[in-house]
Amino acid sequence: MNGFVTLAPNTSRPRPLELEYAWVEPEQPADNSPTLVFLHEGLGCAALWRSFPAALCKRLHWRGLVYSRFAYGASTPRPHDEPFPSDYLEREALDILPALLRELDIARPWLLGHSDGGSIALIAAGNDAARYRGIITLAPHHCVEDICLAGIARARIAYEQGDLRQRLAKYHRDADSAFYGWCDAWLDPRRRDWRIDRAVLERITCPALAIQGTRDEYATLDQIEALERHAPQTELRVIGDCGHFPFRDAAAIVTDAIADFVARHSIRILE
Repeated sequence: MNGFVTLAPNTSRPRPLELEYAWVEPEQPADNSPTLVFLHEGLGCAALWRSFPAALCKRLHWRGLVYSRFAYGASTPRPHDEPFPSDYLEREALDILPALLRELDIARPWLLGHSDGGSIALIAAGNDAARYRGIITLAPHHCVEDICLAGIARARIAYEQGDLRQRLAKYHRDADSAFYGWCDAWLDPRRRDWRIDRAVLERITCPALAIQGTRDEYATLDQIEALERHAPQTELRVIGDCGHFPFRDAAAIVTDAIADFVARHSIRILE
């Protein structure tokens, strides 16, 4: 079933949130296989994963869930006079994601996050290790880098002077809500020192795979190398001639890497 789930208000979100979601159902799901939850990037949504979730879940014989976070896709837009708080990634990981999993009755999923979604996966696994079986991160961020801020500044020019607004408007109920929530949060000088605390990374005990391209426009390879330093079970996969979207730029390589990784961690995959 596809549709919307409503999260009741609480102390950190005073209004209810309506989030769009869609199940990804493989033709031959493996017995007792986990659910793979896809966490999109800072300008993404459920639809912008395109064909990747279906192809990956077919390969793994796992059920998948894609959803659009607050302010994205067809989910509740962000009021324009309410900027994203500086800890918006932490709120997504520690409040909204667990609430969504409870509403949809998903127990102990794997998380697959891209960019901002990768950071959410890291924060989630580092703060509630028992809830998640494993995490896969594509081009995640554990801290703010100059290359990231420069990339976001270029995106702002493309949005205000180019065709990025028109392209995003095809996918988001309120493109300004999505774009400026993300852009203003990252470019806020008060957020320059943001990072995922080392202790959080060290508490990631589940299997972890981190994938990044050598031509990432928003990050250096330190973003994933730091994960290996602090959570040494993390496996790294660096993809040459690949930008910030490995699941688009190198879909076959990413799918093979993920399938190999989960197979080696005692996850049954039907051939």
